[in-house]
Amino acid sequence: MDVFRIENNCLKFHYDAEELWIQPWSENSFRVRATKMAQMPGEDWALQMPVEEIVPEIEIKEDCAIIKNSKIQAKISRYGKMTFYNQKGEILLDEYLRNRLDVFADYCSALEVEAREFKPIPGGDYHLSMRFVSNPEEKIYGMGQYQQPYLNLKGTDLELAQRNSQASVPFAVSSLGYGFLWNNPAVGRTIFGKNITTWEAYSTKVLDYWITVGDTPAEIEEAYARVAGTVPMMPDYAMGFWQCKLRYQTQDELLNVAREYKNRGLPISVIVIDYFHWPLQGDWKFDTKYWPDPDAMIQELKEMGIELMVSIWPTVDYRSENFEEMKEKGYLIRTDRGFRIAMDFHGNTVHYDATNPGAREFVWQTAKKNYYDKGVKIFWLDEAEPEYSIYDFDNYRYYMGPNVQIGNIYPAMYAKTFFDGMKAEGQENIINLLRCAWAGSQKYGALVWSGDIHSSFASLRNQLAAGLNMGMAGIPWWTTDIGGFHGGDPREDSFRELLVRWFEYGTFCPVMRLHGYREPMKEPMGTEGGAVCISGADNEVWSFGEEAYEICRKYLDLRERMKPYITELMEAAHEKGTPVMRPLFYDTPEDACAWEIEDEYMFGPDVLVAPILYEGQRERSVYLPMGSQWKNYFTGEEYEGGATVRVGAPLEEIPVFVRNNRRF
Repeated sequence: MDVFRIENNCLKFHYDAEELWIQPWSENSFRVRATKMAQMPGEDWALQMPVEEIVPEIEIKEDCAIIKNSKIQAKISRYGKMTFYNQKGEILLDEYLRNRLDVFADYCSALEVEAREFKPIPGGDYHLSMRFVSNPEEKIYGMGQYQQPYLNLKGTDLELAQRNSQASVPFAVSSLGYGFLWNNPAVGRTIFGKNITTWEAYSTKVLDYWITVGDTPAEIEEAYARVAGTVPMMPDYAMGFWQCKLRYQTQDELLNVAREYKNRGLPISVIVIDYFHWPLQGDWKFDTKYWPDPDAMIQELKEMGIELMVSIWPTVDYRSENFEEMKEKGYLIRTDRGFRIAMDFHGNTVHYDATNPGAREFVWQTAKKNYYDKGVKIFWLDEAEPEYSIYDFDNYRYYMGPNVQIGNIYPAMYAKTFFDGMKAEGQENIINLLRCAWAGSQKYGALVWSGDIHSSFASLRNQLAAGLNMGMAGIPWWTTDIGGFHGGDPREDSFRELLVRWFEYGTFCPVMRLHGYREPMKEPMGTEGGAVCISGADNEVWSFGEEAYEICRKYLDLRERMKPYITELMEAAHEKGTPVMRPLFYDTPEDACAWEIEDEYMFGPDVLVAPILYEGQRERSVYLPMGSQWKNYFTGEEYEGGATVRVGAPLEEIPVFVRNNRRF
């Protein structure tokens, strides 16, 4: 019996209960799907961009079939084993299986391990495991944001799930010259082991991944952007400095901070009103007791050249003015049994169902009336990650829909609520600040920040790896809470040093945002509405002592001077998906040493940043990639590339080098 057939430019394979498709999906790329259901599921998930129809070369032989699409080739045996090759005939990925279907194959074994394992689970779905042979010399980058310090992910074990400070974006770039998207938003796990690479989905109906081949990391990244989408063009104001804290409690407090920035002549682009500026969660409006005249506040800010961002939570309090209507219309998440409460922070709340188009429209129209129409054009979409219920299957499956498969896509749907709404209003440059994302979130204007992280140098080291891997995962807009979120006391010298070093690093991030819950906390102002929440200590640049203030002023001015250059970087991100900040090898892949560097990065093609990541450090070694001349931005010293130099790093400076005398 022939196990192969060709339909609609797609090579199809059927053996036992499994149906498998390999089809061209943009140039040099394949989409691979397999299922044991009666028919192939139709969701495209992250692969939503239109792609050109490609006629591949397909050859069916007695013992295998081969499909080619320009630089990539896949070979599948009549027993179902797949191997991917580049145009040079080099193996990129080889399925790991051990069985005795073909006693003459080099993988013949009594172990009986499947490469594509569909294990049935109650409810009709499968626990899916996809296994590939691992190349121990391979380096892996991307996959999103994880709180660990490793840039090269080879050897790591990564949960595929959203948590506060963890964003799973399962697109990886390999040093072997391929990119791989795990196109399945199920909660799961990826293990880049020394012997086997394993991708898992805990509950799904289908195996779905996309693979592309490129001669450079940039070619791979741009190929991914063509099928998954790119960010909008970032507006000019967002490329400057953002001021934020936990939390401005009143209209007067916020305006006084904005006025002080202008009185001191400090550059500032955005100021942020954080959570509980509303009466109750789900009201999505200002509490007029503490924010009595939002129209006048927004107008004064605009006259100062400052845009306002407001925090939006997806939670709806039972006491909210919108709760009953949203419940009646089916716009809230549900549970199998028990009382419908998802969180109990200052009230019993449930989330709105962002996977429901009607719910998205309801929330947008409410926010439009109370925020957007008043002049607010940037939204901070907080509390998007469903980490509190990841392992509660009965509740989680209803929270996200009919099964756990769409769990990781919720943050993207949350962003889509405001992206679609603002797009309908004619706004093109849309920004949604979130602390979680999935593959494709970038096209909804997702600016991801790294969540409620600790105020420590160890945490700072984690953010360096996280930001670079987010960029390689196709999310070019990324930022951190400068200084960290938890544990910083502006009165302490050790924290002031950390704040300065983080501020210097944050100057060279896609978005520069000062935020944090500073000690000592401020007690609640009252017992109702937004006043029930605590606030943090002062968190403005003048809050950390005179020495820190002068350094911050220096870097604020530098950020402002760099805005034309940052505009170039944002254009490349919008047009081609280019990461704004990226590892050294991205711009010099021919330099073998650049692939070994994990504590430096490129901010665009012409600026090399070597952040200070340890307390008390006042000098460090810096590798300068080959092929260019480099100038120390602060000292003016010039160096030839392809060498490691030892440079000073006094508190007021981190090592920054510009390529070929680039000026700001």
